[in-house]
Amino acid sequence: MKFARIILANLLRKKVRLLLTIGSFAVALFLFAFLAVVNDAFQRGADVAGADRLVIINRTSIINPLPLSYRDKILRIPGVKVITHNNWFGAVYKDEKNFFPQFVIDPENQRQVIPELLVPDDQWNAFVKDRQGAIVGARTAERFGWKIGDRVPLMVTIWGTGNWEFNIDGIYHGKRPQDDETQFWLQWDYFQEHVSAGIKGQVGWYVLRLDSPDDAVRVSKAIDAEFANSPFETKTETESAFLANWVKQFGNIKFLIITIGTIVFLTLLLVTGNTMAISVRERTPEFAVFKAIGYSDRAVLFFVLAESLIIALIGGILGLLSSVVAVPVLAKGLNGLLPALVLSPSTLVLGLILAILVGLISGMLPGLTAMHMRVVTALRRV
Repeated sequence: MKFARIILANLLRKKVRLLLTIGSFAVALFLFAFLAVVNDAFQRGADVAGADRLVIINRTSIINPLPLSYRDKILRIPGVKVITHNNWFGAVYKDEKNFFPQFVIDPENQRQVIPELLVPDDQWNAFVKDRQGAIVGARTAERFGWKIGDRVPLMVTIWGTGNWEFNIDGIYHGKRPQDDETQFWLQWDYFQEHVSAGIKGQVGWYVLRLDSPDDAVRVSKAIDAEFANSPFETKTETESAFLANWVKQFGNIKFLIITIGTIVFLTLLLVTGNTMAISVRERTPEFAVFKAIGYSDRAVLFFVLAESLIIALIGGILGLLSSVVAVPVLAKGLNGLLPALVLSPSTLVLGLILAILVGLISGMLPGLTAMHMRVVTALRRV
């Protein structure tokens, strides 16, 4: 603390340069936090997937259906606890911009297979009894201002033309902040009443729960062997593998984010290092005077590192605080186009560590230069 006044005076000497350097840190840390949030959003599906769940799709492509008759055959395979099926609905609400995921579900088994998405019993019972009933995720309900009892028209885009109308009978919430709360569920029977004869009795994919996660490989092989050489061969994999493969369709998001993050880190390092180098060069005579009146080499190194760290911390904290404010606003503005954006405490801690690391590295070389300068040589510049 005894050097605080000296450090503060040196920091405030070039106020414009100080503000610009702090600003570069703030922007870089904000970008870091945003990239981390986007990466987490795309990777989260695999991270939160049930270890005891398998997904079964048509071996050719997920857009090709599977027969409903497969359900009973799969249930007879040892290790299968419960199974449900889904279809992609793909309608829009009022306008094509109002996109959100909609699934035709099997009400009898949906909650047993996906227990982490919670619906109160009274709301679920009302949904089961209502052929036109729907369950909607909390985020989607908030987005459109829907509440229980509302009647909602959805304009179909795949299964014909016109509007299908639904009664909002329930709103589900996830057990964890990262759970998807954007979905819209409608009943299988209502779906079957409206689609053409060629579509009836066909499901998009199956999801099942196992007696034990240890059975995943054996059961997957048994299911695919059961339907081998049939008109509808299957591809069975763990839910985490299925979701990871789905994310890959968007490209190598993780590689892209790591690349951008590395460029940001190196740019920030160069900017800050250059700033500190200029500052040390401008104050070479002063450091020589400090040494001449008794300050140690370590004290001179401390001055430079302290300045660099203070700039890094102030800029880093400002950038991370900006991300805390901006990420929820951005998530709301995206209207469900991306998975839920969640800024985790671990991301904030990592960002702060990154700021400190950049501050230390960028200040080390100029600090060592000042530390090892010869007093006589430096005083000649006075």
